[in-house]
This record gives sequence, C-alpha cells and structure tokens, in this order.
Amino acid sequence: MSEPRIRLAQPADAPAIAQVRVDAWRATYRGLIPDAYLDSMKVEDSAALWDKVLTAAPNTTNTFVAEVDGRIAGFAAGMMKPEAKLGFDAELTGIYIVREAQRMGLGRRLVAAVAAAQRAHGAAGMIVWVIAANRGARSFYERLGAELLVEQPFTWDGLDLVEAGYGWHDLPSLVAAGGAAAVLH
Repeated sequence: MSEPRIRLAQPADAPAIAQVRVDAWRATYRGLIPDAYLDSMKVEDSAALWDKVLTAAPNTTNTFVAEVDGRIAGFAAGMMKPEAKLGFDAELTGIYIVREAQRMGLGRRLVAAVAAAQRAHGAAGMIVWVIAANRGARSFYERLGAELLVEQPFTWDGLDLVEAGYGWHDLPSLVAAGGAAAVLH
C-alpha cells in the first residue's frame, strides 16, 4: 500500500466523494437511522450535490480528499459560517472515511486540513455536529481535543434525531496535530 495522500478535492472527484459518503452513511448509521432511509440513498444524487460544491465560484468552502492507492477513501469539508454559532465562526460540515481505511490517521489529517483552510479564511474556531448516538465519531472528536458544547434535538430530512455539537478553540494546535500545513501549498 502506498502512503495515503491528502489533497484539495477537484470537480472530477464528485462521484467518488458521493460513493464514500453513501457507503460511510450506510456502514455508520445502520441502527441509528432507519434502514429504509439508508437504502434509499442514491450515489447519483449525492454526486450532483458534490459537483455543485466543487464547481462553485471561489468561496470559503473547502473540501479535501484522502487517497489510498490512487482511490478516494475519505473526504472532509468545511466552511466559514455566515454568522458565528455558539461562538464558532467555521464549521467542519462533514467527514467520512470508508470502513477499510479507518484507523490509518486519515481522519485526523483531513480535519487538520479543513482547520488550516478555515484558519486561512480568518477562522478563530471550528464547530462540528454529530448524531449524538454516534459514539465512534464523538470519541474521535474528543481525541482531537474538541469540547462538547451542546446536545439538542434536530430534524434531518424528516427524521427526528439528537445532535451533539463539538468545538475547537485552538485551530493552530489542531492543524499542527494533523500535519496539514503542507496540504495547502
């Protein structure tokens, strides 16, 4: 296996990002979200959304992919918030890694890349939302030094769920922990 690589996503990555997202949702959220919802997810619909994100005019949204042996095995995205939420001006909007590529340090590196990009846009802190029952993701964010801010009910695509909000106040330390500086240049 070659050394995994983190890089900025390109428009041509949209189908692979969509496949990772759908596969990761089905693997991670089975038992937390109704099977019918997970089974109805379509890679084509997700690819169309990611194509729009990746072909948009320059803005404060950034998406990074993790390549393992030339294949996209994960991605993370973030953006500056139009208005600060709970005192945080940037958000990690998503991070998904296929099951077989987890525990390789890709998540840490992807989060650091997003934090570095948001910091370059002027972010002082970053928030992330996670389904509260997703213990694996919560533990991951806690290991990266995120602070639990709130748990609250929310509705996602007609599903009533509970989300947990985590935040990082020290983006330079988060970036350094993931070694992301080289990704942006």
